Amino acid sequence: MITITTTNLFDGTGFVGPRAVVIGGDRIADLPDAPPPGATATLLPPGTILAPGFIDMQVNGGDGVLFNDSPTLAGLRRIAEAHARLGTTSLLPTLISPTRAVRREGVAAVRAALAAGLPGIAGIHLEGPYLARARRGIHPAEALTAPTDEDIAFVCGGPPVCLITVAPEIVSPERIAVLVDAGVIVCLGHTDAGIETVAAALTAGAQGFTHLFNAMSQLSGRAPGAVGAALDDQHAFASIIADGIHVHPASVRLAWLTLGSGRLALVSDAMPSVGTDPPSGFVLNGRPIALANGRLTDAAGTLAGAHLSMAGAVRCASTLIGLPRADALRMATATPADMLGLRDRGRIAPGLRADLVALDADLTVVAVWQAGRRLV
Repeated sequence: MITITTTNLFDGTGFVGPRAVVIGGDRIADLPDAPPPGATATLLPPGTILAPGFIDMQVNGGDGVLFNDSPTLAGLRRIAEAHARLGTTSLLPTLISPTRAVRREGVAAVRAALAAGLPGIAGIHLEGPYLARARRGIHPAEALTAPTDEDIAFVCGGPPVCLITVAPEIVSPERIAVLVDAGVIVCLGHTDAGIETVAAALTAGAQGFTHLFNAMSQLSGRAPGAVGAALDDQHAFASIIADGIHVHPASVRLAWLTLGSGRLALVSDAMPSVGTDPPSGFVLNGRPIALANGRLTDAAGTLAGAHLSMAGAVRCASTLIGLPRADALRMATATPADMLGLRDRGRIAPGLRADLVALDADLTVVAVWQAGRRLV
């Protein structure tokens, strides 16, 4: 047994004051007011926040590795380890409009990672290729397509946690219902659809929206678009990239005010530059991607993911955007856990995974525990 004592425990939904977190193996055993005698104790400095490890639903790469280019167990290990050091203890490696061959390799690698118990890998996110060309962003136009019955069947047979981003004008409500019935988490994104088409997809079972505001039809007075549909719906989740680059702070605040921290989740949309020292650009589908002033763009200036960790997203959401700290932390812990159905993480409570992150007063990561093992 080990014990971590903090004056400032965030349990996933709110601050609950001083606590000792007792860890047995890879699980949280108890939350007493004071550490029990005989336990190996770590006393965090006064004011240090102890929170659940971050959960990221959209990680394209890290430590110089792009999942599309390395859809292997070794590639997953490097990506997961890089993000774990930065406080993200669970993530969905994300394929960017993969070919069928890359999709097969990526799904097989994630299955192997889950079978081997590779720390950090919680499932897979397939972002495309069933997206709208008009809102493709950095996704290559030649990769975008409509799904076949075989494609739908393949996705339905994916890992237990499988999130797919689709455009509802490309994937019909009937096919969305088939995916949802198979346990796939369907999110809407890279879409130019009107609110009626989006609403039909939500009725069919789509659960959320991928990187709200980015690469989707926007809100206007007579055409609410996908953004309006997301803000109007009473049940759907949405992810958002809070780096001060992808979405204006006022728009992030509007989404938070409308959806609340229980339905709005932070994502990093991290690229291979994250977790490298010094950070640098990379190549995506044959196109050089440059990093300058925190922005990743191609030669035309199109944003290509983000140079962002989840810790950075939490810090930006709190300090630049002005969200309450408890809400920013919840959006990186309990909310993505709820969205993905990961009932054993995202909160600090007896019986749950001992995935923890310690943050100083500036919300900088100072320590990380993953499955009870200290990494940083």
